[in-house]
Formats: sequence, C-alpha cells, structure tokens
Amino acid sequence: MAHSHTPSTGDDNAKRLMLAFGVTATFMIVEVIGGFISGSLALLADAGHMLTDAAALLFALLAVQFSRRPPNARHTFGWLRLTTLAAFVNAIALVVITILIVWEAIQRFRHPQPVAGTTMMVIAVAGLLANILSFWILHRGSGEKNLNVRAAALHVLGDLLGSVGAIVAALVILGTGWTPVDPILSVLVSCLVLRSAWQLLKESVNELLEGAPSSMDIGELKRNLCRSIPEVRNVHHVHVWLVGEKPVMTLHVQVIPPHDHDALLERIQHFLEHHYDVSHSTVQMEYQACSGPDCHLNEAQPGHSHHHHH
Repeated sequence: MAHSHTPSTGDDNAKRLMLAFGVTATFMIVEVIGGFISGSLALLADAGHMLTDAAALLFALLAVQFSRRPPNARHTFGWLRLTTLAAFVNAIALVVITILIVWEAIQRFRHPQPVAGTTMMVIAVAGLLANILSFWILHRGSGEKNLNVRAAALHVLGDLLGSVGAIVAALVILGTGWTPVDPILSVLVSCLVLRSAWQLLKESVNELLEGAPSSMDIGELKRNLCRSIPEVRNVHHVHVWLVGEKPVMTLHVQVIPPHDHDALLERIQHFLEHHYDVSHSTVQMEYQACSGPDCHLNEAQPGHSHHHHH
C-alpha cells in the first residue's frame, strides 16, 4: 500500500500536536488555579473546555504514534482502536465535568459568592492568548488534511469562545459588580463542552459498534459499483467498519466470469479506493448467484428500509 505522504509530515504533525498540547495543558492548570483563587466558575468551566482540548490533542498525538506501530499477529489492525476507546472515555468524563459545573452554578445562583474580577480578567485573557497560539500552531500544519490535526484545531477554535465567555464575565463583574453573571456564563461554556462531548461520544460509539462511516451510503455504493463496472452483476454481504478513522470493507461480488480475474479484482478495489476512500477492501468474487441465508444481508427487506436519516 503506497502512502502518498512522506514520513516527515507525520513527524511534523506530531511536533505541532505536542507543542499545542503543551501550551493547552499548561494553561488549563493555570485556569484551574486561577478559578479557585478568584472564585470564578466561568474560569473553571473554561478550564474544563481546555481539558477537552488537551485530551483531543493527546488523542491526535496517540493516533499519530499508534498508526506508526506495525500490526502484529494478535492486533492485526495495529493499535488504532485505542484512540477510539480513549475518545469514548474522554467523552464520558466531559459529560461528568459539565454536570458538576452546572450543579455548582445552580448552588451559586442561590448563594452568590464574591469573585475577584481583576484576577479573573488577567487569567481569562492569558487563556485566550494561549488558545490563539495553539490554533496558530495547528492551523499551519493542517495543509495535508490530517483528520486528527483538523479535529484538534476545531476543538481549540471552540475553546476560544470559552475564554471569551470568561472575559465577558470578568468585564461585567469589574464594571457592575454583578457576580451572578459568572455562573450564567459558566453554564453557557459548559454547553460548548457538552456539544463537543456529544459529538465525540457519537463518533466513538459508532466506531466501537463497528458502524459504517456516517458519510457512506451502502445502497448507493452497490448501485454505483454495478453501474461503473459492467462485469459486476450483484453486490451483497457488504460490511464496512472503521479502524482508527480508516474504513475497512468486505463484500461479495457476483460477476460474469472474466478473462482476467485479477484485473477485474484490481478494478473493483481501485473503484472503492477512489470513490469511497476505502484503501483496505477484501472482495470475494463469485460466478453463481449467492444462495446462503446471509446473502440478503444488505438487501432492503420489504417492510423496513435500511436508510437511516441523520
């Protein structure tokens, strides 16, 4: 399997991710300490958001590292699933953090607490600058469209909003002394955290349950394959799943007996790679119609359709 990118871009990605992770993790700790010192919940919520960032960067880093480890006899896909599992655990942790922050915010509405506006302001601005820095580090590296780096950059961008929230709260407290703005904005920032957690949960659960990539329409794939390659009469038994964001596919193809079996196989695999980005496909070619109980696995049975609406 020829990889289009040279090893250096992997190292480059890893370097960028490492840098951005360092910046984010450091400022997350600064925001936690600052949140406790100034008594600001919005800062703690933003630190929670920074944790989602740091975790996203860490997974991206792990994915870059694990994808270098060769598969072995026990782990035939290498270790790529580990990042999916980590993402799943992270998503659950984020939901817990959000619940804690919202709970604390409700307590503070009942009993407002003093907030040191100046301390809060300084730390919130520093957090914003840290986010801008890591976004800049990552954004320069997303030229070769690495999904992990892109996802991490999006995380950091979302985090900018969190820091802006904390700054707004600090400004209001400095200007008017109205402290309930702090829990209000902490809840808003938690909603941002919850959104990225939900996204992460959906994607990682789909991967862990061997779901097909959400962008892939199996019915359409089967029709296109039959249409594009005249020798192909029927496609069935299609399985698609994701391993570390790479789709893997097995399928049965009923074909008109070709002159050159391998050339036809090559064309089918080339089609899947070019149109559906499936670089790892296992194709079972058959000359007779399939006649087992599982042969109609992906056929839409009358009575219920297989189209999921997202």
